Parts: sequence; C-alpha cells; structure tokens
Amino acid sequence: MANSLLEGVFAEVKEPCSLPMLSVDMENKENGSVGVKNSMENGRPPDPADWAVMDVVNYFRTVGFEEQASAFQEQEIDGKSLLLMTRNDVLTGLQLKLGPALKIYEYHVKPLQTKHLKNNSS
Repeated sequence: MANSLLEGVFAEVKEPCSLPMLSVDMENKENGSVGVKNSMENGRPPDPADWAVMDVVNYFRTVGFEEQASAFQEQEIDGKSLLLMTRNDVLTGLQLKLGPALKIYEYHVKPLQTKHLKNNSS
C-alpha cells in the first residue's frame, strides 16, 4: 500500500523545464544592456557572460521568477557573476525562499554554467 502511494506521488513529479532559447537584441539599449527575448535564432542562447544585470533580471522574469528576479538586481548580479554563483550563493546570498532558490539554481543557473563551459571549452 505504501509503495503504491509513493509511486502515485512520484508519478506526478514533472521533469525540469528546458531553458528557453534566447537571442540578442542590441537596438534601443542605451544602458549597454543586451536585450533577452525568446527565440530559436542561432540555435542556442547567447553567452550569459555578456549579460548585464538587467539581462539577468529579465531572464529570470521571462522564465517565471518575476518576484525573485529583483534579488539579482539588488545584488548586482550580471552574467559573469551569475556564471560564478555556487548553490550556496543562490540559496543564502540572494535571501530567497528555499523552494524558488532551489529551482533557480538547479534548473537555470547550473544549466547556464554548464552550457557556458561546454561552449567555451572547445
């Protein structure tokens, strides 16, 4: 009985969402910010190392973390900083609730770091 109950619970767990594909829009960006928008252009997201603070904020707003995105702005996290963040930085340094912080790190920060390393190691 307990096993079937657990199986039912775990059957409801969804896989993490995939990262949206992004493109760069440099027009009308007087503050030096790289515009981030959903797109399949280039077949991959632009290098997050080039993102300004507002690009990081807009990325997290776009992927559904509207409330938490402001923490990246308050802490002045640009793309280079984002790529250097550890799990502990996200869980404690941004002063976010644990649930969203875990999702932000596991489903977004870590994959962005992995893609950046993969794209820049070859």
